[in-house]
Amino acid sequence: MTNNEFTTGRPGRRMKAVVIPEFGGADVLTAAEVDVPEPGPGQVAIDVAYAGANFAEILYRQGLADVPLPFVPGIEVSGHIRALGDGVEGLAVGQPVAALTIVDSGGYAEVVVTAAELVAPLDAHPRLGLDLAAALPSNSTTAHLVLSQVARLQPGERVLVHAAAGGVGSQLGQVARRLGAGRIVGTVGSPAKAESARAFGYDEVIPRDQVAGAGEFDVVVDMVGGPARRAGLDALAPMGRLIVMGNASGADDVGLSANELWLSGKTVSGFNLAAFSAAFPAAAGRALRHVVAAAADGGLRVRVAELPLDRAAEAHRRIESGTTTGKLVLKVAGTEI
Repeated sequence: MTNNEFTTGRPGRRMKAVVIPEFGGADVLTAAEVDVPEPGPGQVAIDVAYAGANFAEILYRQGLADVPLPFVPGIEVSGHIRALGDGVEGLAVGQPVAALTIVDSGGYAEVVVTAAELVAPLDAHPRLGLDLAAALPSNSTTAHLVLSQVARLQPGERVLVHAAAGGVGSQLGQVARRLGAGRIVGTVGSPAKAESARAFGYDEVIPRDQVAGAGEFDVVVDMVGGPARRAGLDALAPMGRLIVMGNASGADDVGLSANELWLSGKTVSGFNLAAFSAAFPAAAGRALRHVVAAAADGGLRVRVAELPLDRAAEAHRRIESGTTTGKLVLKVAGTEI
């Protein structure tokens, strides 16, 4: 990771951040000084303790998402409220929080601004460390929304999750269990990940290329794409629902026939947390606060590994390699970059 200086926003106080100055590989991530953002109406500024590392930030870095350069990535954080914008109620300066910063990003920095609706106070959960709290807003909130609001999972239904050992996958198995699913099967890309996936709520874990022999499912969640997407659609029972929420394989898009859906009685839905949070911030915030409470009472477990912010490029390489299990968070507070 290189060092440089960039100016974003209006000139003023400066802070340390990791920015994307140009699209490319992990090495383009650059340590920089940028202006400290100020909260607008309905927003809060947060002194960042930890920022989650996610596949979404890799898409930003690769130029697969339309973001302005230079760009500060970071879709979720934990920390303490620094300042309140006009009209914000129910939150206080100094309060510990977890927050979704996915709408405008910016979490790989000492200070970030986000909508107050996308913030979850941590006062009532003193045993929930800030490292763990930073691992919840993206993956755990996504898992809850996908299964409860998009798939509308019913007790006793059968669920298949691709990439079961990953950050989102490790949460989907547990949320399905909490919602009363009858059979929960996860797929993994390598045998080394099977044991990790079994620890997160799955009844069975199978290789991704063996879905055809695993039976029928009422809900399939796919963030892999390519052959896994086609196999998931084929595995759906009548009135089954395929939820598309990623393309980690980088495969070409899978064409789906509307007539096939009509004749088989199947449904395909998409879910994107950034789009959902922008359109429905109050609902996204409620889901975030729900999963924070669930993690605090032990109902949701997250396996967290920590790196300092100055090793953000390494975090990206680990995620891109497909070898990670659980969640990577970047320690921001006190890190020299």
